[in-house]
Amino acid sequence: MIRDFSFIGILSLIFAMFIWASSFIALKAAMEDLGPFTVIFLRMFIASLCFVYFIKSFLKYKFSKKDIKFILLLALFEPCLYFIFESKALQLTSASQAGMITSLMPIITAMAAGYFLKEIITKQLILGSLIAMSGAIWLSLQGATTLSSPNPLLGNFLEFLAMICGAGYTITARYLSDKYSALFITAIQAFIGAIFFAPLFLYEYFTIPLNITMNSFLWVIYLGVVVTLAGYGLYNYALTKIKASKAAVFVYLIPVFTLILAYFVLNEKLSILELIACFVILFGVFISEVSSSWFKKKKFI
Repeated sequence: MIRDFSFIGILSLIFAMFIWASSFIALKAAMEDLGPFTVIFLRMFIASLCFVYFIKSFLKYKFSKKDIKFILLLALFEPCLYFIFESKALQLTSASQAGMITSLMPIITAMAAGYFLKEIITKQLILGSLIAMSGAIWLSLQGATTLSSPNPLLGNFLEFLAMICGAGYTITARYLSDKYSALFITAIQAFIGAIFFAPLFLYEYFTIPLNITMNSFLWVIYLGVVVTLAGYGLYNYALTKIKASKAAVFVYLIPVFTLILAYFVLNEKLSILELIACFVILFGVFISEVSSSWFKKKKFI
């Protein structure tokens, strides 16, 4: 049941955003030894293996032609096009800068949800989104170009295209969640993704020398099991509890979590301005998600 406020939905989104934030670091690390499409294929293949046990239960669904079209559209948006753009983006820009570009996705999703799903876009959602986006932009301005980001402008543009695909995925998943479980939606993404990236993996296999190290192997396992299985599972589940336009606002947490993980995993230091920007983003998410229900009960609006 879709609600204006769902504690379990919010909790699922927070964990999903934390996991997705870690994927920027994991992808960047794995691609130091492996080609981008090799990493994505292995990620999808490993995730698919986790769903083999549930295939019989999935076959119980009655698929209409319309549903099949939306399922294919879902997979086309994400993981297919999304990971093509993102993997290439991370070869050109830093993980932290790519994480900042995700701040554009909620605005795109909110507009799309209002048009396609006829969701009401409240003033609180718009205000909170603008506050969070300003914080994310401020945060991105603090990032510095390094040797690992040879063309951040092009890389950030490719990440922007990935965000458009992410918005399309969110809208399509919200539509499908009325009939199909979050487990099925996550599984079908993994299955189709593995099939889609298999030819690209074979191309890299015969053209780029593979250097499978223990480090890259562990990162790929993490991407396949934790990021794909748990991250998408939690997000798809949250879409059964919360409107797509409101769920997308939580994407603003990704830049914050990315900086936190970079601090602990990569030993990158956070400046005072970056910390302030993080709090601005958190405040924007709070306004967008809580104000329409909690604030009214407290008679703040």
